[in-house]
Amino acid sequence: MPSKQVVSETEWTKARKALLIKEKAHTRANDALTAELRSLPMVKIEKEYTFDGPNGKVTLADLFDGRKQLIVHHFMFGPENEVGCEGCSFMADNMPSHPSHLKARETTMVMVSRAPLAKIQAFQKRMGWKYPWYSSFGTDFNYDFHVTNDEAVAPVQYNYKDKEEILQLSNAGNRLAIKGEAPGLSVFLSEDGEVFHTYSSYARGHDALLVTNKLLDLTPLGRQDGVELKYHDEY
Repeated sequence: MPSKQVVSETEWTKARKALLIKEKAHTRANDALTAELRSLPMVKIEKEYTFDGPNGKVTLADLFDGRKQLIVHHFMFGPENEVGCEGCSFMADNMPSHPSHLKARETTMVMVSRAPLAKIQAFQKRMGWKYPWYSSFGTDFNYDFHVTNDEAVAPVQYNYKDKEEILQLSNAGNRLAIKGEAPGLSVFLSEDGEVFHTYSSYARGHDALLVTNKLLDLTPLGRQDGVELKYHDEY
C-alpha cells in the first residue's frame, strides 16, 4: 500500500499548481530578505588577527587573497579534539565543489578553527576538502565572533543571545552551547585597505547552504532526520 495518497494526473496537477503559488511567494520573500541583508551596515575591524596557515602566519586581510569579499566558515574543531565536528563536516561537504565561481565574483571562502594547524591538515587530508583552512589557536578571533564561549575569556554570546537567554532556550530543549565551540559563518568586505564585518549567522542560519538537505526536501521521505549524521567516509 503506497504511503502517500494516490490521485489522478489531473488532481495531482491541481495540487502542484496550488503549491507552486506558495513557492513563488516564498522565492519573492527570500529575494526581499537577501536584499535587506545586503543593506545591513558594517563594522570596521580594528583588531589585528593572525592565523596559522600552510604558508605560515597570515592576517585577516591576507585571507581575502586579493579579492574584495571573504566568507569564513567557523568550523567547530577545538584544540582538544582529534577530528572536526560532524555537523560542520556536513556543511563543508555542501560547499561549492569548485571555488572558481566565487573567485570570479571577488569572493574568497575559507574555514577557520581553533585546533592547531597540524590537526586541521590531517583531518582535511582525510576528508578531501580543498578550501583553505586556517588555525586561530591562541587568538581572540573565535571569541570575538562568538563561535567559542568561555566566561573566563569573554561574556557568553551565541546567535545574538546572552548566557541567560541561552540557558532559557536550553531548558526548553535547545542545545545551544554556553561553553566550547559552536558553528557560525561570517562575511567581511575589504575596501581601501581596511576590513569590515558585514554579516554573521549561527545555528540554523546555515540551513539554506546545505544543498543535500534542500534536495532531500524535494523528496517524499524528506531529510530523514532519524538517519545518523556521519563523516562522509563512514557511511
